[in-house]
Amino acid sequence: MIGILLITHGTFGESLLQNVCHVLHKRPPQLAQLGIAAQDDPQDVLPLAQRLLAEVDGGDGVLVLTDMLGATPSNIVQHLLAPGRIEGIAGVNLPMLLRALTYRTGSMENLLQKAITGGRDGVINLPRQSPDD
Repeated sequence: MIGILLITHGTFGESLLQNVCHVLHKRPPQLAQLGIAAQDDPQDVLPLAQRLLAEVDGGDGVLVLTDMLGATPSNIVQHLLAPGRIEGIAGVNLPMLLRALTYRTGSMENLLQKAITGGRDGVINLPRQSPDD
């Protein structure tokens, strides 16, 4: 099973984990998060990120999800990547994370595709519901 590590701003990753536990009624294995605070020095946080990466890696690799490309969390993620083994995706949302958890027993390539489409397809313009519906 491919491990999943969230590296996000503040408590965003922890909130995603709490919501996953709510939806799934359990905490999935090989799943961790690291919140980056404004005062954190990326060089000081990198060793902790590496330890968490090792904790969730059961031998099949790790998908690292971050919230926003170009910000400190994604810059930390980019230091962890090893193509084909440790992959990263920016723009994490709850549909992406749930999709990633669903497809992580397959290949890394398939997991990347499913997570990205799950995140993208989870962003839609909701139709209005009338009170009579």
